[in-house]
Amino acid sequence: MANVLVTGGAGFIGSHVAEELIKAKHKVVVLDDLSSGFESNVPKDAVFIKGSIEDYSFLENLFNEYSFEYVFHLAAYAAEGLSHFIRRFNYRNNLCGSINLINLSILNKVKCFVFTSSIAVYGKNQLPMTEDTVPSPEDPYGISKYVVELDLHAAHEMFGLNYIIFRPHNVYGERQNIGDMYRNVIGIFMNQIMQKKPLTIFGDGTQTRAFSYIGDVAPVIARSIQVPAAYNDFFNVGADKPYSVNLLIKLISKEFNVAPQVSFEPERNEVKHAYSTHEKVERVFKNKAQYTIEEGIHYMAQWAKKEGPKINSKFSNIEITEKLPPIWK
Repeated sequence: MANVLVTGGAGFIGSHVAEELIKAKHKVVVLDDLSSGFESNVPKDAVFIKGSIEDYSFLENLFNEYSFEYVFHLAAYAAEGLSHFIRRFNYRNNLCGSINLINLSILNKVKCFVFTSSIAVYGKNQLPMTEDTVPSPEDPYGISKYVVELDLHAAHEMFGLNYIIFRPHNVYGERQNIGDMYRNVIGIFMNQIMQKKPLTIFGDGTQTRAFSYIGDVAPVIARSIQVPAAYNDFFNVGADKPYSVNLLIKLISKEFNVAPQVSFEPERNEVKHAYSTHEKVERVFKNKAQYTIEEGIHYMAQWAKKEGPKINSKFSNIEITEKLPPIWK
């Protein structure tokens, strides 16, 4: 049993990781500013503290009070496409906030810093994405994630801070914020169906992603601190098989028993195809993704139907409007 900090623990992936850590009998403190998460997501046996990773003095007091042995850093605004238009916010939140946590982890002799990065660090035209692929991120979100990875490596070399980096991709499942109109396409489609709105596709729908169910991601991240071979290394984690957005619409529409109505919007500047391999995480963690996309969508849809449609939340401070997709204005 250890004292563990989970940042972003009121969010989607973070709340599931916190839940897994509690199952493993750790004492979990969840830190979240509730900018995109919900207090109702926080596991009941966790200590919840509302606050920002950008507030260094606040974090300093938090570390002093709880003497964390492990830090799981999942707090981020993970909207790759939108990150082009909110560059200052992206770097302040996803990069500078992360550095605050790394500094304090060094100073407080944290045993291991677990960081959720993203396959966004790989960029485009590098398929399949393996851990040997040289990162070349295409958007500010991916850039910020990769810089944190580099800083963790430097912190280990200089100060001995142990780290484990995960690069998940297109994770979906229960507790996802389906009211977020900028990210998480499965949640967006489910919300649009329940709102009786057309499903929005940027481009022609042939873009592909290996959509990953949360049940194949959160347990691996949570138990990583108990796997010595994972320390000071990085891992792709998620599903292997890519699916087109067009096929995704068919699967989701079938689950909701509706005939899909689609609105095609201009293509965005984004990576067309993204999927990675997972031999490394399977070897080190003795773990392989278990859920089919049909199973994952079914579980998420059952949850979403109970939750009902959500009001779409627009980002309140767009910094650059040039080339911003009209639907986001």
